[in-house]
Amino acid sequence: MQFSEQWLRTFVDPQLDSAGLGHLLTMAGLEVEEAEPAAPAFRGVVVAKIVEAEKHPNADKLKLCKVDAGTGELLQIVCGAPNAAAGMKVPCAVVGAVLPGEFEIKKAKLRGVESFGMLCSARELGFSEDHSGLYALPEDAPVGTDIRAYLGLDDTLFTIKLTPNRADCLSLTGVAREVAAITGGEFRALAIEPVAPAIDVRRDIVLDAPQACPRYCGRILRGVDARAATPDWMVRRLVRSGIRSISALVDITNYVMLELGQPLHAFDNARLQGAIHVRLPRAGEQVRLLNEQTVTPAADTLLIADEARALALAGIMGGEDSGITLDTTEVFLESAFFAPDAIAGRARGYGFGSDASHRFERGVDPELARSALERATRLVLELCGGEAGPVVEAVAAGALPVRAPVRLRPARARRVLGIVLGDDDMLALLRRVHLQVERSDDDFLVTPPSWRFDIEIEEDLIEEIARLHGYDNIPAVAPQGSLMMLPSTENGRPVWALRHLLAARGYQEVVNFAFVEEAWERDFCANENPIRLANPIASHLSVMRSSLIPGLVGTLAANRKRQIERVRVFEVARVFERKADGEPVRGFHQVMNIAALAAGQVVPEQWGERARNVDFYDVKGDLEALFAPRELQFTPLSHPALHPGRAAAVRLDGHMIGVLGELHPVWVQRYELGSAPVVFEVALDAALAARVPAYAEISRMQAVRRDLALVVGNEVPVERVLDVLREAAPALVREIALFDLYQGKGIDPDKKSLAFKVSMQDTRRTLEDAEVDAAIALLVAHAETVLGARLRGAGA
Repeated sequence: MQFSEQWLRTFVDPQLDSAGLGHLLTMAGLEVEEAEPAAPAFRGVVVAKIVEAEKHPNADKLKLCKVDAGTGELLQIVCGAPNAAAGMKVPCAVVGAVLPGEFEIKKAKLRGVESFGMLCSARELGFSEDHSGLYALPEDAPVGTDIRAYLGLDDTLFTIKLTPNRADCLSLTGVAREVAAITGGEFRALAIEPVAPAIDVRRDIVLDAPQACPRYCGRILRGVDARAATPDWMVRRLVRSGIRSISALVDITNYVMLELGQPLHAFDNARLQGAIHVRLPRAGEQVRLLNEQTVTPAADTLLIADEARALALAGIMGGEDSGITLDTTEVFLESAFFAPDAIAGRARGYGFGSDASHRFERGVDPELARSALERATRLVLELCGGEAGPVVEAVAAGALPVRAPVRLRPARARRVLGIVLGDDDMLALLRRVHLQVERSDDDFLVTPPSWRFDIEIEEDLIEEIARLHGYDNIPAVAPQGSLMMLPSTENGRPVWALRHLLAARGYQEVVNFAFVEEAWERDFCANENPIRLANPIASHLSVMRSSLIPGLVGTLAANRKRQIERVRVFEVARVFERKADGEPVRGFHQVMNIAALAAGQVVPEQWGERARNVDFYDVKGDLEALFAPRELQFTPLSHPALHPGRAAAVRLDGHMIGVLGELHPVWVQRYELGSAPVVFEVALDAALAARVPAYAEISRMQAVRRDLALVVGNEVPVERVLDVLREAAPALVREIALFDLYQGKGIDPDKKSLAFKVSMQDTRRTLEDAEVDAAIALLVAHAETVLGARLRGAGA
């Protein structure tokens, strides 16, 4: 929220400078993100009146002006602004003035005519980007007055970052209450007098959804001049709060929202039919909003409607069909309380937000609606004229929020805060923020005011005491305790070891959102029923991920759009899955996985190695290194995210722990990835498990190697052949490893030749040829029996 310091000081004026006030707000929990001047430094600029404005004798686009700057004599100033005219009051930088950027105004000669100053636009003074012409001042601006004082430019614009529980501070009144409470200064609350009705016209209000909207106020104003100009003081405060001035009626509703914290909306009463209904949408109903977006409201979106049609999304945005225009003469002004649960997340679900929804979903004072309506009515009558009808109010008292008393134990507050603070001191602090406090034996019963949604339990009150006492006044005591060595087991590895290993192989760690686009779940996981968020932070981040692969692909896509071709990233994080119907407790599994993606060239571009894109076997090697010395098994797999024929299930000790493969060509094309990346995702628990080292005697005897070439069918995986050979291998066989695959001349088209290295060794003696031959024969015989293999070179 952004606001003007000068505006704030009309409510409370502590004896603090701007820097001190900013520090005070931050320490009170209203973090000041920015504190910027309303205008840059300049001097020597005054209010002046153009007495004469004639064409320059030597230039078509220049004017020769006679200007009264309050010096006692008229100044001759050459001006190029198209709107310079006699009778205007404008800012004038006299000779000797210094404008932003240390630009000094000197006596000059322009096209042969002397000029003694400069008439200024808003951009030349640095408080606006408008440079279409001179900045026009009101007719009653006093000539000769310093422009900084007249426009209040010695002002600071504070931007505060509020936590969601402090919605009461989304207004100048709320912030001022806090400043007064902390400093002990006088809080000058706005005096709001009810406007007596001058006409007897009214519109009935029906609460069809009282739990969502338990209070709705409205009144009709007739004879309103919607073309009336918004006064400069109001425009100035709105602009310095980050809101653009639109028209007097709209500006008044925005002004009251900033002033009191109550969003309001003005309808063109002539375009309404019958009673106003606050209800849920009907099937297929649509609303065209003020932002020109047509939406079909969800079943849980509250609407404002008349007897004929829906008019607005309640608490979010008005509709175009009932909005006010410059021709409006009759206004229906609404002010309501909407339950936070009825508004929260709805605007983001439609892909936009509004100041109103930002406030309502956090909580607006349920007792404020009528006062805000009276304040807005008074301003409309003062600025736009007209006559007001009576206030019509519909209330479902049983659905309004109730502030229940909260018990506070002073002894516990002292123990939690670690400070000595007397009961009377606590009592005084709590009453400074308008909390009603009653004693109950040794405890306090504290009832929050209607605007404090955030006080519900004892801890909230303890936090309030700490905040009001001042965090700076709470001593920082270093914690004390004994340290002990934590156990480190040999059958597991820490997560950082995996991170370091992947980083050493050229991968960079990323941290992606746990919530993703619904299309990602559908494309990469074939998940048609993802876990949906009730209140997503953005419309495109609406479901929880069930895989880390989509997030890594999104990271790759973002890098490819920035011309980064070689990408190697990994992530260690949770994925979310629904529990099966048969499980004892329904809910969700939160599983930790580790995933990686590699795309582009295997190594950075260089002279020492030929350029080659990463392939399945490169990433397979990285995955095997992650699990070494344990051996992984790989079997063919069909996966929605992966290329058919270039994907494998990753198994460890016979259990599937993840997937590995090249991304499916469809997704490569759809997400504009260029060359296909290779990804893997495995369970983190499996990667963290380690085999406890066991002693094995090292043989001093010479090893014997024999090569074994077996011909098998193309459909037989290498992994299956290795498993069969290892089943039959006698104790003297130390290693069996594939080193060649051959298909071609001499081999049937439906078969392949696999060449294995067989290493044999004994720890006590040198092996004899007969033992080696017998071991090889045993392996060949077992392969022939189980797989139908034959020794290459042997007869068919």
